[in-house]
Amino acid sequence: MARLSVLEDELTDQLESPTLIEGLPGVGLVGKIAADHIVDVFDMVHYADVYCDGVPDVAVYMEGDPTLHPPVRLYADAEHDLLVLQSDVPIRPDAATELAVCLEPWFDDLDVMPVFLSGIAREKSDAPPALYGVGCHDALSRLDDVDIGKPTESGLVSGPTGALLSNAVKSGLPALGLIVESDPQFPDPEAARIIIKKGIEPLTGIEVPVDDLIDRAAEIRQAKEQFARQMQQADEESSQARPLGMYQ
Repeated sequence: MARLSVLEDELTDQLESPTLIEGLPGVGLVGKIAADHIVDVFDMVHYADVYCDGVPDVAVYMEGDPTLHPPVRLYADAEHDLLVLQSDVPIRPDAATELAVCLEPWFDDLDVMPVFLSGIAREKSDAPPALYGVGCHDALSRLDDVDIGKPTESGLVSGPTGALLSNAVKSGLPALGLIVESDPQFPDPEAARIIIKKGIEPLTGIEVPVDDLIDRAAEIRQAKEQFARQMQQADEESSQARPLGMYQ
């Protein structure tokens, strides 16, 4: 059974229709890199812990801090009316569905607008990664408002992010998805930069500094490579967008 344990109750009253950025691990680790960067750059507060039967029973600790934490957490920034869902482990799609059902009443209470992030594999190219938006219910108009492009081909989103989006469609929850071309084999900080600057910034109206993300791209890629290999070994746990053509 999934449950949410709020650690900072006073922050709840300070949030007004916040935007939630989902950063579950997926192809290119785009969502995770982007989410981790946003948490770091705004020094976001550890707001809540998320417990779910399908999440591995592990405890994590951070550099320079001996405190143990569960691997799936929510961070909050009241000043920017922002939430980030962060995970340090792969999550199975069935666990993500349970997680979505757990979070849905909380989304309703706080009037949360979830923005889900996914990479879509692309061939090596010197061109910047392309980005487009998808969504459901009343959220769709927000993509037009900020001129985020539409998909150029039919496709689907799989893995835990796909499960979260599927639940939003079924439940009537307004939700948005940002899909960016990314390296299918290695962590892709450049794709994460694109999803921040061309997707998250326009949707939230928040300027997110990315100089550090660019300067440390090689370091980030190296640090995340072991995690990416774990994701490749558990492909069904990896969020990714795929062209529908391969299934037709």
